[in-house]
Amino acid sequence: MTGGVPGRRLAIVNWRDPWHPSAGGAERYAWELARRLAAEGARVTYVTCRAPGQRRRERVEGVDFVRTGGRFTVYPLVLLWLLLRRRRFDAVVDCQNGIPFFTPWVLPRRVPVFCSIFHVHDEQFGLYFPAWLAWVGRMLEGPVARRTYRRHACTAISLTTLTALRERLAWTGPVYLVPVGVTLPDRIVRAEPVGDPDLVCVTRLVPHKRVDRVLDLAERLRPQWPGLRIGIVGRGPEHDRLAAEITARGLDGTVVLHGFVSEEEKAALVSRADLHLSASRGEGWGLCVAEAAALGVPTVAYDVDGLRDAIRDGVTGWLVPDEEELAGTVERVLKELGDPERRARVAADCRAWAAEFDWSRTAGRMGELIAAAIRTGTSATRDADAHVVRGYGDDHPRVVEGPVRDELLRDHGDVLQVRIATPAERLLGRPDDGAGPGKADPGEAGRGEAGRGEAGRGEGPAR
Repeated sequence: MTGGVPGRRLAIVNWRDPWHPSAGGAERYAWELARRLAAEGARVTYVTCRAPGQRRRERVEGVDFVRTGGRFTVYPLVLLWLLLRRRRFDAVVDCQNGIPFFTPWVLPRRVPVFCSIFHVHDEQFGLYFPAWLAWVGRMLEGPVARRTYRRHACTAISLTTLTALRERLAWTGPVYLVPVGVTLPDRIVRAEPVGDPDLVCVTRLVPHKRVDRVLDLAERLRPQWPGLRIGIVGRGPEHDRLAAEITARGLDGTVVLHGFVSEEEKAALVSRADLHLSASRGEGWGLCVAEAAALGVPTVAYDVDGLRDAIRDGVTGWLVPDEEELAGTVERVLKELGDPERRARVAADCRAWAAEFDWSRTAGRMGELIAAAIRTGTSATRDADAHVVRGYGDDHPRVVEGPVRDELLRDHGDVLQVRIATPAERLLGRPDDGAGPGKADPGEAGRGEAGRGEAGRGEGPAR
């Protein structure tokens, strides 16, 4: 439900669209918001770069696509495009993939902007650019963005992204949590283990995903399980180097680079696996992890940003200290999952956890924020916390943030009870009723800035 957006003119600005050859989870997120907001009656324009062969203008599922510029030129060209249409939109979602588009520079002050941040890139700039350009990237992501959006608000997809914004980018403005959804598969039955382990890693083949560590894992485990198979699903600039490395290590037949596959084939490859793997040095969330969980497949990953939110350690997967190898944990977990009852319990917990994240609820939360921001004339608020709001005698409390909370207190404050939401409640977008997987803080969510929201501050009427 995204009440308040029908007829509203929205722009979603993102580096790429979901059909770009280098598209990833951030593009999936922006697209799911766009298509669902459009389905609710909003007039959505998705402004992005243009890959070779893509149309400059296109309409898909009620969303108008405008494509202009390349990897770097998209930023000034999008700003110019918006400047020429600066009074056309009621609100803008400005997606930050390393650096944002700085849309407040060209929009009227009354137009609310949400800077949608997937994860903080400060440590990654040095992996892809020379030192001087990495410095420029960190300045744009940090001080320049912080000042540009000071009168607006951010949305983050996970608790660790929120914490990184506060601690690493010194972000002082309001940050609302709008997590990633998961597309639950149609009926797919997991196969029982037969013979040696079958593992899978779904990832983009780029340096910060550290796929070499998956090859290290294969070398360590193959002597114990000669029939071991590890499938790597995804594409990226590291493909040819990794293919050569697999051959050089004698891992042909053990590690298979599947490349880009359809969603159906990806689901089939993951669903038959004993474990899903991630060697990434950090994520905003971990969409591939959540999609594997939806298929009943747990993940072994490093205890890093994003992944510690997406995995409930020891329940839906296992987290490994970043200085250790994956092999020791994977070996132990494979033996643990050899018990059919334990394997079934883990699979059920994975599916239950994934079911907590739904794209309709994601779009509903964003739509509610957008609608309230348009009505109040700003995406910002003086209160950066999320709150559980309950009417007296109301059996259906809500978790609300930002301008939504401000509106509720303004219009109904005399009949509301309000308390600070816990980290788990903020992530899941619902009050903790003591039932289901949401009752435990996911991924040790009480760490860092997220820990400010503990419910011990009591519940009482709004003031």
